[in-house]
Amino acid sequence: QVQLVESGGGLVQPGGSLRLSCAASASGSIFRINTMGWYRQFPGKQRESVAVISSSGVTNYADSVKGRFTVSRDNAKNTVYLQMNSLKPEDTGVYYCNADQYERNRGRFVDYWGKGTLVTVSS
Repeated sequence: QVQLVESGGGLVQPGGSLRLSCAASASGSIFRINTMGWYRQFPGKQRESVAVISSSGVTNYADSVKGRFTVSRDNAKNTVYLQMNSLKPEDTGVYYCNADQYERNRGRFVDYWGKGTLVTVSS
């Protein structure tokens, strides 16, 4: 019962930059976020990991975005960010925020997803 709200998507030209934000809030559940990250989905394809960051700050990036994207988080604000630089047309897609947390009442980690925000890179 965690709500994730993304913002920052839009239309940019190749080589441009965007900064995505995702704020998490609890709704009917205790709030204890672990890993947060960003995924993206292209038409007809499975959702793929872009960048994730653990609660301690350990990051993992897809090879296609290394050196261009930076994921960060502010635990006090329960927010994760994705700074996207040197954007390419192939980065175009719907970007989703993800977060998981261990819910003791369910005895497992539970994934939560935002609604997604569209990023379009085109000239």
